[in-house]
This record gives sequence, structure tokens and C-alpha cells, in this order.
Amino acid sequence: MQATADRPATAPGSSHTDRPVAERTTIIGIGNSLMTDDGAGVHVVQALGNRKLGEHIRVLDGGTLSFTLLDEVEAAEFLIIADAAELHSEPGTVQLFRDQEMDAYLGSSNRPSVHEVNLMDVLMAARIRGRMPKRYALVGIQPQSIGWGTEPSPTVARAVDQAASIIEQLIQTAGRAEQLEETSA
Repeated sequence: MQATADRPATAPGSSHTDRPVAERTTIIGIGNSLMTDDGAGVHVVQALGNRKLGEHIRVLDGGTLSFTLLDEVEAAEFLIIADAAELHSEPGTVQLFRDQEMDAYLGSSNRPSVHEVNLMDVLMAARIRGRMPKRYALVGIQPQSIGWGTEPSPTVARAVDQAASIIEQLIQTAGRAEQLEETSA
């Protein structure tokens, strides 16, 4: 796990509970950046590193995913994962899965994972421990090629910007929803 250059990582398990949801958002890009389009999620968080998201929003390169990310997942109020995903669509297709849609997608996915552990395993561990984020989403990108190489295919490279924009919109929507909840309370 690596923090992006302008968003240093805090100690795993550190408390974020005194911040609003929009500020307790953790974005994790997953993928092997040595395997072309499998690194799509990592490329998304790199693209987000150049955007103004809010100083307390955590943007992490999760690499090939491992249980070392469990503390980060559990500390989030809103968790957003970016990853290459088998969508049975044209290469470069970007699809958003929220909450139960994400659970259903991950539960029905029969694609063998090239990651160290499966994303569903990490989320299940958070659930078992009673620390699953209240809100969560997966922004998946249909890969074109998964072979040796450090750059995504041109089709997926274009999709990376689209995925980053979707994540920005999710953050803005979370902030607006929270403001509405506060004014109606």
C-alpha cells in the first residue's frame, strides 16, 4: 500500500470518526501495474492525485491487494475501490457498482483474481469484525489486455480519466447527501 505524493498515509486503524463522511472517504486503486490493464485501478488513483479532492480524502495505491489494507477499509466511512473488472463489455467500459450492487457483482464474479487476495475476502473480514464502511462503491474498468507491460492499453488509458471523474462525482454526491442529512436532523 502506498499513499499518493500529496496525501500521506496515516497509521492503519487511526480514527477518522470526527470528520464528515465526505472527509472520511478512502479511495483505493487496486491492480498490478506490471500487467497492462490489470493496473487500471492504480492508474486511476494516480490520475486522482492531480485533482483537488479535499485534504482529508485518502487516496491509496493498493497494489495487488492484501489484508494489510483491512485497517484502511475499516477506517473509511465511504470506501471507493477502482479496479480492472470483468464486465462482459467492450474494453474500456467503466461501470459503477454501489453498496449491494457491489456485493452482488463481487459475489457472482467467477473471474480468478490475479491479486494477492480477493477483494470480497477483505470486505468479508471487515463485515465479520463489524467494521464495514457504511457506504462503498466499486468503479470497474473492462480490461482489453492483461499481459506484461507498465502502461494500460490506449482504450483503458482513456477509461482511467472517465473512472476518475466518476469518483469525483461520488465524493461530491456524498458531501451533498451529508449536508441534507444534517439540515433535516
